[in-house]
Amino acid sequence: MAATGAALASLLGWAPQALAFTITPESGGSPNADSIHTIYVFTLVFAIVLFIGVEGALGYCLWRYRARKNPVASQIHGNTRLEIGWTLGAAGLLVILAIFTFAKLSSVIDPPNSSAKGGPGLEQLEASGPIYATAERRLPPNGKHLEISVVGRQYIWQFVYPGGTGAEKFGPTYSYQKLVVPTETTVVLNAVSVDVIHSWWIPELGGKIQVVPGYHNYTWFKISGADAHHVFKGQCASLCGRGHARMIASVEALPPAEFESWLNKQKAEIAEANAEAAVAREALGLHTGPESVEQP
Repeated sequence: MAATGAALASLLGWAPQALAFTITPESGGSPNADSIHTIYVFTLVFAIVLFIGVEGALGYCLWRYRARKNPVASQIHGNTRLEIGWTLGAAGLLVILAIFTFAKLSSVIDPPNSSAKGGPGLEQLEASGPIYATAERRLPPNGKHLEISVVGRQYIWQFVYPGGTGAEKFGPTYSYQKLVVPTETTVVLNAVSVDVIHSWWIPELGGKIQVVPGYHNYTWFKISGADAHHVFKGQCASLCGRGHARMIASVEALPPAEFESWLNKQKAEIAEANAEAAVAREALGLHTGPESVEQP
């Protein structure tokens, strides 16, 4: 009996958590994800209260006016006050939902200022960044942000970081599958696709966006310092081909100083790989005759 009771208590303790996880959107990683979660929960509770009220009134009417022996039905041709009342009541409820939603919507769309001290350098944070003909690109009030390009490919995500031009010659720094970002920094993602439609979605960091060939779509997130070294996981949310299930993504948050170290290491590894490739290409160019043909 004790074992059964413990198992039941464990199940009851787990059930609300599992229910919340499956019904409500994930949150906790970024302010915009938290706002989406708040809007959803408010609307859900609002709808549940209305559902219980309507079904309760319906049940009462079914019981109160249930069929009796030899009933004489009342002939009602209409009730103007009642009809106007429920129409205005329903409209009022929609207005309440609309006001709350629009009041919270700005916190989903508009990114806040970065609060990182030093690191990603605040020298690497762009004051304006590249300009595109779109109304969807939102920046923090002071314009300081770190913009990273998200490139969708069948079937992998590529992340292109700012910098890496000029004397380095090897182009921008990039990574695949795992996006590394600094904490306390407003990160603006510029999402593009090189082939088909993909969908970028890390549930704990906000809503998903479509990644469409020929278009730039944007989203943002800001991870707090308390989530340093935490890895947020997601996956392409649009069926994009046979390898869709393998097109996973993750975001790892590092303190700004550690992010700088990681970025410099990536630059060094890319430079080393490019140097080795240049040597291999030069050696290949020296081969002539039969030696230039690859042996099976």
